[in-house]
Amino acid sequence: MIKILRNTVVVVWKLWTLVITYGMIVVFSPLVLLTISLPFPTGFRMFSLLERLWARLLLMAGGWRVKIMNPEKRPSFKRQYIVVANHESMLDIPVMLRVVPAPLTFIGKIELARYPLFGYLYRRTNILVDRSSLESRKKVYEETEKYIRAGINIGIFPEGGIIEDDQILHPFKAGAFKMALEHGLPILPVVFLDNKKHLSYDLFKGSPGKLRVKFLPPVEVKKGNADDWRELRDKVYTLMYNELAQQKLMDSGLMAPEDKWEL
Repeated sequence: MIKILRNTVVVVWKLWTLVITYGMIVVFSPLVLLTISLPFPTGFRMFSLLERLWARLLLMAGGWRVKIMNPEKRPSFKRQYIVVANHESMLDIPVMLRVVPAPLTFIGKIELARYPLFGYLYRRTNILVDRSSLESRKKVYEETEKYIRAGINIGIFPEGGIIEDDQILHPFKAGAFKMALEHGLPILPVVFLDNKKHLSYDLFKGSPGKLRVKFLPPVEVKKGNADDWRELRDKVYTLMYNELAQQKLMDSGLMAPEDKWEL
């Protein structure tokens, strides 16, 4: 009986978060349409302010609070970055917008465009890729060029999909690392530690609570041959996997903070 009651509460709460998410998209949409109708990049920078406000309000409404575990490591964003993060949950985008205090466009899957209204706005303000289409992947690099020239940060989830509950990190795809080498932009790794726990795709899992985030040291990139992307990918993957694996051990009580190791 207690389990049934708990599951019912979780489902009702998840429905509330869905309603509030779309409700705020509807409320914000006239202003979003106004800003994106302005000349680029001025319009996008104004849209970015709305987007970060939407993320803040959504997280507050869902009962989530974001905690940057090492605020001294968060860069000032006076530089431009390709920001990469592990992909755990639908919370990843609003949390990324909450912790990155600068204009940011995402490279995401074209499947997101199918959602009513959200899909239209997402398509107009981000870069969507159909990974089954070579032409679409080429177009992404052309679109990205426009944002990079305007000094806008690029956000990518290099796993290409959301991990299962028992996984730490999927293998990374090539796009973010080829892009970094082509443009000479540093990679900024960010790890999300609680997003899946607090908003799982499992209907009966999820809760309000603290969403911990860690910034890892930027990985400097020298503009050069994009064919060298594998070494860069492996370096960033190792940094992120190392941090996530250790944090999982510390959360389970199997490792003390002072026992952290390096790969």
